[in-house]
Amino acid sequence: MKKLVLAIAFIGMGSVAMAQQTTPQDRQAKRAEFQQKMQQKEDDHLAQMQKDLNLNPTQVTQIKALHEKRKAEMKADFDKNKDSRQAKMEQMKAKKAQMDADMKNILTPEQYTKWQADRKTKMDGKKAMMMKQRRGTVMNAPMNAGTPAVN
Repeated sequence: MKKLVLAIAFIGMGSVAMAQQTTPQDRQAKRAEFQQKMQQKEDDHLAQMQKDLNLNPTQVTQIKALHEKRKAEMKADFDKNKDSRQAKMEQMKAKKAQMDADMKNILTPEQYTKWQADRKTKMDGKKAMMMKQRRGTVMNAPMNAGTPAVN
């Protein structure tokens, strides 16, 4: 009974999620908000470094320039590798589709439905764990949090 209720809940959530379409304006607004949050996190991190390491203004300026340089390098690398990433993604999608087709041929319709639901549940759990790790205290912890106090 619990599995039936769970399966119905997943189907309901899936249909609701598919019904939510985002417009280009929504995506631009979310991107701008995300960029603003990332800039705030960078500023907070730099302020924490300044406090923890007792940096002088010249050092802060140099570190900020170093971060900007590194960010530009990472963006250039990201853009350079975009085509190969897309090709790999297409390969992965093709392999997943082949796996689904093979499993559909092997399993009964009931087994296949249960297998898909189990796989979705596991994937949702992995996504939740990744989001929890991203938002965790690791990124926000002060730099000296792991070092013992010296008297």
